[in-house]
Amino acid sequence: MADSDDCGSPCSSNGPENAENDLQPFFVLHKGRKLGTSSSKAKKTRRKIAWPPICNGREASEDDDNASFYQELRFEAFESVWGKIEAGIREVLTRINANLFEEIHDWVNKSFAAIKASFSCSLSEVISPFPVLTNNICRQLFTAFVFTKNVEFVDDLLTFKELGQHLKSRQCHVANLSSLDFSVKNGIGGCIRSLLRQLVTVTSTVADISILTSWYGEPANYDRPIVVIIEEMEQCVGVVLAEFIAMLSEYVGKLPLILLMGVATTDDAPSKLLPATALQHLQPCKFAMGSPIQRMDAVIKFLLENPFCGFGVGYEVILFLKNYFFKHDATVASFLRALKIACAKHFCLEPLSFLCKGATDENCQEFWNRACNALPQDMLDYASSLPSSSSASVTKGNPNQMVGDILPIRLAELTILWNNWSSVVMCLYEVGLFCNLQLLDIYCEALDPSSSKTKGYRHQGETMKSQGPALSHDQSDHVNLHRISDTTKGAIIPQIICRIRDLPAASLSQLLEMWEKYTKDLHEIHEAVQALLKRFRADDDGKQLKQQKEASDRLVSQRMLHGKGSRRTLNEEVAMLAELMIRDFLIPMESAPFHEIFCFKDVGLLQSALIGDPRKTIQEDLLKCQVRLNCSCCEKGLGDLSPSMHDTAILYILSQEHGDLINVYDWYQSFRTMFINSLGVSKKSGAQKSPTPKKRKAVNMLNASDEASIQARFCRAISELQVTGLLRMPSKRRPDYVQRIAIGL
Repeated sequence: MADSDDCGSPCSSNGPENAENDLQPFFVLHKGRKLGTSSSKAKKTRRKIAWPPICNGREASEDDDNASFYQELRFEAFESVWGKIEAGIREVLTRINANLFEEIHDWVNKSFAAIKASFSCSLSEVISPFPVLTNNICRQLFTAFVFTKNVEFVDDLLTFKELGQHLKSRQCHVANLSSLDFSVKNGIGGCIRSLLRQLVTVTSTVADISILTSWYGEPANYDRPIVVIIEEMEQCVGVVLAEFIAMLSEYVGKLPLILLMGVATTDDAPSKLLPATALQHLQPCKFAMGSPIQRMDAVIKFLLENPFCGFGVGYEVILFLKNYFFKHDATVASFLRALKIACAKHFCLEPLSFLCKGATDENCQEFWNRACNALPQDMLDYASSLPSSSSASVTKGNPNQMVGDILPIRLAELTILWNNWSSVVMCLYEVGLFCNLQLLDIYCEALDPSSSKTKGYRHQGETMKSQGPALSHDQSDHVNLHRISDTTKGAIIPQIICRIRDLPAASLSQLLEMWEKYTKDLHEIHEAVQALLKRFRADDDGKQLKQQKEASDRLVSQRMLHGKGSRRTLNEEVAMLAELMIRDFLIPMESAPFHEIFCFKDVGLLQSALIGDPRKTIQEDLLKCQVRLNCSCCEKGLGDLSPSMHDTAILYILSQEHGDLINVYDWYQSFRTMFINSLGVSKKSGAQKSPTPKKRKAVNMLNASDEASIQARFCRAISELQVTGLLRMPSKRRPDYVQRIAIGL
């Protein structure tokens, strides 16, 4: 079938025969561009996307291209939102390793200086092909074991690549060797060839280390350390790695060779892998990378500390992502890939997701006002039918008109709601650091919309204003400090509240200083935190604080027994402040109206995209190719066949008439019949009687080129069905039959 640009053109422009012989590559899983729009208009739209004209309210709804226009807007919004998320996450992960890279670089410089001090080889000795004679004590390689704390190397391979680039930028020669270079098949020659290929940059079939010495003797390469990074030490063959170490140790006096080995398991992994003869050539030093949990917490912390980016996930989705993270050996790469798929699915399926871009705009309110005023009627109907819109007070009067007016306001409230929620989560995380709680666990529990702490949130926004100062000494005791511990479904937030009451004075002061940083946008909470800090700073000595702590323990015991007390201690007041923050500001986005625009909640769709059922998807695409390709020349029913359809789709639809075994000749005749009329062969002019008198029937004759073209297309379509896993080719036993592998959806 011709491509999408030619498919909608008149048949007179391309003859039927040329159209059938114009064979174009076909991608089953790719969605074609919608036909009927000129290429010039599409290019113009991609270059610059402007809002539809707004005249008399909603004139944009009369435009026939609204669907494609808003699809372009969603695609542009996805690139903008995810681009900022991905760039920020990469910067965070790079910053995590920056300190470790600097430590390793300092160690490399010290090791290089020690090598130069131990050996004083002239340039002629370096160029000579023979190693320098030294005793066994001096033939030791400075070796750094970098413990990655990760079984899976998806993240660590990227880290070692960045480490190599960092050392190269600091005037070091670097070569990255993988475990494949230390296999039994390649042997020691494979290691040397890979080393020469990266350093000398000359492809050599001879594994000769003297080539490296000659290269190092050049003025441009001399007097610089040579760092050899072995990324996966445990995956290497121990015998080959030991021989490689022994060979390098022979040239340690001529070449300043320094080894970096990645270790994923325990400290005794090198001694288990290498024999004692190889270990005696190593002078070890240990470095440790951050654990995957620490990296994940850094990613979540970045998302919380920055303003709302325009995309979020629901409670069920974050639980799935968390489980997906741990089931895939705790790799941040797998988590980010799943998060990107969720973001792409959201912008692809949510019609109003193009409004997410406004969250990152400098003047978001103006952006949303313009966008909502230009919404067509069908999108207004969709917005009013959202499940969460019932709580937005739009049921009276004209619902559509009220949705168009109230939507920009609600979107602005959503961003404020998320920013306040993230501030409270960070405050809770600062407490969680004292009891070794992970930010990912706190994040998941704080997103739970079914928790009782989020019920009736619309009536709690004015609670602190009506109560006045949150922590005045004469405040009534009707507020139950243990309410959250008794009512929340999870166990993390109650644990945090209890931990606040047990914090020592120094830790409590440090905690309030961090809360002062995170609560700048929560004015009432910020004022209460500053008041508590003033009380801390007013205490000149630590005796009074110690007495308060002892009084706090006694008072908590009395309240547990009698349910009341006369005066709150400082720890109790901080715990009450945390409770007020949780009650009034820890409101997940799923509890707010119109959150579907920002929030992705379809965990089943994400699970299907990650785990997937590709064979079923391919079958559906082939059976409904008109819908998938948006083909204007195949606008008949889904069950109708047309010669303009793709050959693979025609052949697969025809296979539905057979069982698990398909006769190739009958299948080809059915396929051939589809193109008889399109090639201009009539039964009257081209009919010929069969030579067999008992089986006289009309046989449609084609010229040799057309017959060969149809046979070639038939063979190619069968090959594509075989590649996609839907067909098994004929066997020697039954060469005239093919077998269907997948029957039914």
